[in-house]
Amino acid sequence: MKSKTVKCPTCKKPVEWTPENLHRPFCNERCKLIDLGAWADESHRIPGAPTPDFIEHTPQQNDELH
Repeated sequence: MKSKTVKCPTCKKPVEWTPENLHRPFCNERCKLIDLGAWADESHRIPGAPTPDFIEHTPQQNDELH
């Protein structure tokens, strides 16, 4: 059975989709951490309206000045 090849989401290198590749879909740990950092600093986001829980815990503009 031939393994499937996908592109690393970070660097676009071909990556074999196999159980032995512990970083899949990434080509290595570095690309995996770069992607995680993008989610952490909100460069990557899932589009949509904020949830009520998020709105409830987000300081309003006026609250930040006090």
